[in-house]
Amino acid sequence: MSAPIANVALTPPGVLDAGPASAPAAPATSGATAAAGPGFAQLLSQRLGGLEPPQFSRHALERLRQRGIELSANALGRLTQGVARAAGKGSRDSVVFVDGTAFVVSVANNTVVTAVGAEHMREHVFTNIDSAVIA
Repeated sequence: MSAPIANVALTPPGVLDAGPASAPAAPATSGATAAAGPGFAQLLSQRLGGLEPPQFSRHALERLRQRGIELSANALGRLTQGVARAAGKGSRDSVVFVDGTAFVVSVANNTVVTAVGAEHMREHVFTNIDSAVIA
């Protein structure tokens, strides 16, 4: 079972926290001090069959934090595959359901716009959606 991603600052894929802007980049090293093997992003991409995980808007990241929604690597993979399925059908804006959480996704931009947990769904109406995917 995958460990959940909890209480961490989620960063959209492809954006790395490089620390303070004034900090100089570390020089490239060779030999035994360099990290061996592929990085997390590369491994995730391989497991997803080369699919690019969706980005998370600032609003979506805030909603995940506010609502205490945990997103495991497995759930992120299913979300990614759900977005790809919606894109394959020509969807532009979709709701992708993963384990009781609804992710509103701009399929055209491959971006999660917001997330709603099961306990908040009765309060929400999803508008401007052209498809729904159960992933």
